[in-house]
Amino acid sequence: MTLLTDPLVQRMLLVGLLVGVAAPIVGTYLVQRRMALLGDGIGHVALAGVAAGWLAGSAAGLAQRDALAVPGAVLFAIAGAVIIERMRAKGAAADVVMAILFYGGIASGVLLIGVAGGSNASLLGYLFGSISTVTWTDVWVTVVLAILIVGIGLGLRGALFAVTHDQEFARSTGLPVQALNMIVAVLAAVTITVAMRVVGVLLVSALMILPVAIAQRLTTSFSRTMHAAMAIGASLTLAGIWVTLTQNLQPGALIVVLGVGVYIVVTVVLAARQGVRRGANS
Repeated sequence: MTLLTDPLVQRMLLVGLLVGVAAPIVGTYLVQRRMALLGDGIGHVALAGVAAGWLAGSAAGLAQRDALAVPGAVLFAIAGAVIIERMRAKGAAADVVMAILFYGGIASGVLLIGVAGGSNASLLGYLFGSISTVTWTDVWVTVVLAILIVGIGLGLRGALFAVTHDQEFARSTGLPVQALNMIVAVLAAVTITVAMRVVGVLLVSALMILPVAIAQRLTTSFSRTMHAAMAIGASLTLAGIWVTLTQNLQPGALIVVLGVGVYIVVTVVLAARQGVRRGANS
């Protein structure tokens, strides 16, 4: 319990809790829209934003060259999300657009970080997460962004569900479908930049989707799935971080592996229960 008095541990657990709660909210909408891989596309664009922030910080002569990394990631991620949504609305194949942004983003990130005077190793913390380096400034930024995600994600849940479930019906009821679709895309971008420090851009989509996938196995309604996913996401992040405090493991990777493991266990248990029921009824 003495670990809990360490300010670094407090920051890690607080950021992990916030991200674990917020990420599955947006993930629920993405799964409903069958766009589970959207996070990967936007995440790699965010990586280019990180490198652009490095370049801007280096050009401005800042003592900390990565001071503008997060703002750069936010701007690039939102821009990428808007592009994907506008192209999808025009009938373009969303998977093709995401693939282009996916590869373009990571390649641009590697090139820009080199121009900024950094090395590819400088990107590792953003690729796989670096929660052990979070400062109180990072915590407060995460708090603000997490409140934004939770507030909009839950506050507009009815309208956003209508749009993600049946756009034609939502349009017939007078809902601003295009604006709501854009809100989902921008929320996804903000969520990715928030979760980037915990699991990294390569794994951020997993933190958005895995808790939802697990919750769907256990619940039957959209609302219950979202709330269960929030609880599962928080549990996974806190458990992963806590284990890495005593074991030399990478937190982001462990969180995702734990999520995959829980999904497999839940699936196997439910399948076994169904088999027992069928045997009892036969």
